Amino acid sequence: MNLLPERSAIISRAFRLWLIIRKLIPRRKCQAFGADNENNSRQIMRVYVINLDRAPKRWFKMKQELSRILNSSGTRLLDLTERLVAVDAKDFIEDPIPDDKVTPFYTLSDQLFVEPQPLILPTQLELDSLIKMTRAECAVAQSHIKVWEKVAAGENEYTLILEDDIWFHFNFTIKMDKVWNDVLSISDAKTSFDILYLSYLEVKYGAPKTLLSRNLFRPVRGLWHLSGYVLSREGAKKLIDSLPIQGPVDLWINHQFKGLDVLASKQSLISQRRDITSSNSYSILPTLTTIGAINSEGASLFNIYPSERPVFVFGSGGSGLSSLAMALSMLGYRCCSDFEDLPSCEIQRVFEGKGDRVFDAYVNIGTMYSRVWELKTRYPQAKFILTAIENIEEDFALFKIKQILEDTDLTILYKRELNKWRVVCEHLRSAPPNCSYPELHEVGQRPIRSENIEFDHGVRFTHPKRDTSPWLIDSKKCWQGINSIAEDGVSSINSETVKISDRLEFCDTNRWLIRSDTFTDNLALFRPNNVNFAPKIGATLSIKSESLGVREYSSASISSKSQYLYGRFEATIKVSNTPGVVTGFFLHRNSPRQEIDIEIAGNRPNRLLVNVFYNPGDIGANYDYGYRGSPSYIDLGFDASKENHRYAIEWSPNEIRWFVDDELVHRRGIWEPTPIPHLPMTLHANNWITRSTQLAGRINNRNLPTVSIFHNIEVKAKINGADYEVKTK
Repeated sequence: MNLLPERSAIISRAFRLWLIIRKLIPRRKCQAFGADNENNSRQIMRVYVINLDRAPKRWFKMKQELSRILNSSGTRLLDLTERLVAVDAKDFIEDPIPDDKVTPFYTLSDQLFVEPQPLILPTQLELDSLIKMTRAECAVAQSHIKVWEKVAAGENEYTLILEDDIWFHFNFTIKMDKVWNDVLSISDAKTSFDILYLSYLEVKYGAPKTLLSRNLFRPVRGLWHLSGYVLSREGAKKLIDSLPIQGPVDLWINHQFKGLDVLASKQSLISQRRDITSSNSYSILPTLTTIGAINSEGASLFNIYPSERPVFVFGSGGSGLSSLAMALSMLGYRCCSDFEDLPSCEIQRVFEGKGDRVFDAYVNIGTMYSRVWELKTRYPQAKFILTAIENIEEDFALFKIKQILEDTDLTILYKRELNKWRVVCEHLRSAPPNCSYPELHEVGQRPIRSENIEFDHGVRFTHPKRDTSPWLIDSKKCWQGINSIAEDGVSSINSETVKISDRLEFCDTNRWLIRSDTFTDNLALFRPNNVNFAPKIGATLSIKSESLGVREYSSASISSKSQYLYGRFEATIKVSNTPGVVTGFFLHRNSPRQEIDIEIAGNRPNRLLVNVFYNPGDIGANYDYGYRGSPSYIDLGFDASKENHRYAIEWSPNEIRWFVDDELVHRRGIWEPTPIPHLPMTLHANNWITRSTQLAGRINNRNLPTVSIFHNIEVKAKINGADYEVKTK
């Protein structure tokens, strides 16, 4: 539960004035809502309002709000609405006792899972001690269960559930329709979301999430309030199956996100009224006071830049140094790890104590082992970590470092430690991610070249706007990455090399999957019929104008059934020159999202877009940060839509190189500006229609149909030995 400050009288009066002015604005239709006689299972057909019998004024105000919004047929939402009598805490003769629907106890650990407190370190006893819910919290939970039961037993696929102290934002109808269109675009007739948050308050520094579109995200946890949400019938059944509720309902439901398909509008479209005083009572307040929380609003560390820095890590070989480096990255640190040395500019910044260091965590950097005393002197507030296999006293070099650091802020992480997140996060005062601690192969200290390798083939390239993330270095740093000497041993773990040369004269179903789905930014639906294989031509990928329900266009995509970890990937392509269309040849994975792109936009077929998306973690880590990645535009010097040209990606543990007709046109080393993707990825060839006119221009139906032709694909790469389920872009 989020603890909001009391609203001032001035704010309440200003809000009431705004409501009066709003009455002058005509009512608007919202296409997301339907009527019973339309029999459309893809619309919201019912509204429930939870309202106490002793709060008739609130119900009167709710009727006014619901009269302002019209459904797709022009009917007021009020006419689709049913008032549900809320459970009244004042009717309880005694405190509720546990039953099969509500267990009125929870723990501080449950609360801190949703919103950690960065300035406290409670004991295990405090974390596990039971907190008793207030009667009001129990009543609210029981009221929502009543609604879920009605939704689960009803005939409507989607229902809007509202508490009685809400108001609809001014642009609710417009924004809701955008949200709903995006919801439908990621669902089909067989799949549906469970919960769609329209009213919420994120924890102080933002909920961890996956951005699905400009209007929609999928939260991992960290959303307070349950005052306005769309619930599907299947979602209601899942919630009922998950009972009993333990703790306040908005707290408890965050713990269920892992087993539910939860979505949220990019912005809260429904808010709690500013002219109504909340009668909520919070059972967590005494506990937060006892443990010394800084204030009643709480604080979280999701998506916040780490406050404890710099961090220096030393350890013995095989003690988990590479895994710890990845763990620090997952906590938001820009972490440099596993090198014999660093570029001279960064070494100078570090040992001169300059504030413009590129990195804020350094793990297993060889040159720093002999200069530990300097680091200790230069950074008295730094965090130090030693990793050891077992007894640190048995490793003379590491034991000597421990003695030097004896009076610093130091912790030791042993390889046998079962709860590594707890050791690391308590030391760094961070909240652990909602995924397992990474367990990676030990990279070791890689040698680096003293200077960057420059190439000059007369290629012109520019850098458009890039994402801002801890794992992407700002170009203003005047930084050129780290050029490490490749070591084959890293890329050969659990893998074997395969060679493929496919002229795409027919579809090899053992090798390729023809896609029949889409993704949010694609205005078209991938259709198998849009891929045509032919001798001496290859695979022709078509884009057509045709109404397919969730999309008004069709396009084409083929994907490899195997996943690859490093190698060379080449395709001979003749791209579409239709504005709005993107022809793509790329590697991609989710959980975490990583990607290496070659794309050519139809409005600029003389320009190549290369891109890298990097997110940290081991397989299964739920990181998907940013839309733009780290793109670069390259002037090709020819029109790629006029004739065939060969495009290639060479991906190794230490660099990525892009080639056009065997000419090197772009390269990126480690941290130039991102780390190198390190997990298996699927190979894709597609064409699609982008929502972004900035990327490829605007589609015009008069230019359709159009095609992109892939004459052949060649692969020489490491194929991963394990099976990984990865959804495509």
